[in-house]
Amino acid sequence: MKHDAIPPFEDLKFPRPTRESLAGDYATINALLDQGDHTGALDAFDDVRRRFDSWAALVHLQFSRNTADEAVVAERDHADTLSPVATEHEVALKRRLLAERSKLEAVVGPYIAQLWDADITTFDPRIVKDLEEEARLSAEYTALLASAKIPFDGGELNLSGLAPYQQSLDREVRHAAEKARWAFFEKHGPKLDDLFDRLVKLRTGMAKTLGFSTYTPLGYRRMRRTDYGPAEVASFRDRIALRVTPLVQSLLSHRALEMGWGKAMAWDEALIDPAGNPAPAGDYDLLIRRAQDMFDALDPEGDMGRFFAQMVGENYLDLKNRESKAGGGFCTSFPTIGMPYIFANFNGTHGDIGVFTHEMGHAFQNWKSRDLSPMDALWPTMEAAEIHSMGLEFLTWPQIDRLVEEGGGDRYRRMHLIDSLSFLPYGACVDHFQHEVYARPDMTPQERHATWQRLERRYMPWRDWGDLSYPANGCRWQAQMHVYRSPFYYIDYTLALTCAMQLWLRSRADAPGTMAIYKELCAAGGSKPFTALLKDAGLVSPFQDGVLAEVVLEAEHVLFG
Repeated sequence: MKHDAIPPFEDLKFPRPTRESLAGDYATINALLDQGDHTGALDAFDDVRRRFDSWAALVHLQFSRNTADEAVVAERDHADTLSPVATEHEVALKRRLLAERSKLEAVVGPYIAQLWDADITTFDPRIVKDLEEEARLSAEYTALLASAKIPFDGGELNLSGLAPYQQSLDREVRHAAEKARWAFFEKHGPKLDDLFDRLVKLRTGMAKTLGFSTYTPLGYRRMRRTDYGPAEVASFRDRIALRVTPLVQSLLSHRALEMGWGKAMAWDEALIDPAGNPAPAGDYDLLIRRAQDMFDALDPEGDMGRFFAQMVGENYLDLKNRESKAGGGFCTSFPTIGMPYIFANFNGTHGDIGVFTHEMGHAFQNWKSRDLSPMDALWPTMEAAEIHSMGLEFLTWPQIDRLVEEGGGDRYRRMHLIDSLSFLPYGACVDHFQHEVYARPDMTPQERHATWQRLERRYMPWRDWGDLSYPANGCRWQAQMHVYRSPFYYIDYTLALTCAMQLWLRSRADAPGTMAIYKELCAAGGSKPFTALLKDAGLVSPFQDGVLAEVVLEAEHVLFG
């Protein structure tokens, strides 16, 4: 599908769908099938989905940009109510198209048909109200965290605004910042427990309505995982605990000795560099200018710089932290125009560089694959998508000095590698927690907290919360948005990181060749399943024995010589 000129973001508008308009659109598609026009019906189906998804993406983006805007909240509610209606039409049509599989595969290919096989098992009209409620509860969690107004250092901060203090060279400031952060979560603890309890029971009920014994198999199908399951994931988690956890514990012990801490506490972990975590090179405008130079230099014969210039020129970025803005960072897209959008919350820490290069990887992939059809191929499944994001974090290393404070490039690269390794046990813990929660949906909040405590001791045995009683009692998971909003979407980061580090190792010997492979992987979008995309890129599956150990061993060599 070819796209017209990209409008400035401020001018971006999409037709507002209704129940009636959706019914009319799908009636037209079914009429084409009745007439035997299979290709025409598939083209029309793709167009309807692109238009709906573009509108819904804009609505949810605007909510993230200002969670306190009542008009935006009302439009988000309309989108959340309409989404199950659109899904009902979509699933019914997919069932009809799959009934003539040979005709379908001749146009979209076997893999897209396989995705649709999974999709049709994840919906039934009987769960429409449950889906609406799931969206409402998820949005309530987002709004609750975005509402944080934390008194600190003579001012009032949101959760993102606390980050610089959590990385301060002053240990007392770090402790105070963590104390203030967890005081917010403790204050809202009963509400957070209640929200999650309702989400777990709601999702379990939907799963049983659809014929599953627990939510886990439904969750995997909603993630469109077609080439691996919980058993492979469990083995991968075990390898992280066996191979990575001891390394991270050793790194932290070495840091505690170097810093003179005696023992590293939970509030010490965010400070990685003895001289202070390298900060961004300057303010927002400077970073944007230097990012342009960086992408031009990384891809001198290609299109990465041109793409970024277009994003900036048409304002498809919202990176500054502000009141009532949702936390975190993400990349969304508008498939009718072929242009992605990056959302983040810059706070003056090294995290600004990390989240920017990460989300830029997502955006570049989506832009490179924007002409693929059907729209199912625009994004890969999430463990593959995170290779593009985490891969670019590493592939920008040769030019990252442009974004880091003067003389901080080598320190940033070392810090980024340590931070990446340290993430693996945490990511495994989050995933394992969710598997246990959905295996035992009737757990009390106290039992869930005890479960997190037990798993935290396994994957992160060094973690000592000291006098921070709320996270010490097993409540750390409440700050992880994915647990509430995107169940089972977290192991994806650890799988992708194992692949991204393979790209990093390869780039150390051949940076231009690795960039070419990376761009080809981006252009492939979601045209193939995870393991097939890896094979085409010459990457080894994280599920293969020995690959994680090999990557970690190479990282050790870089860190310790």
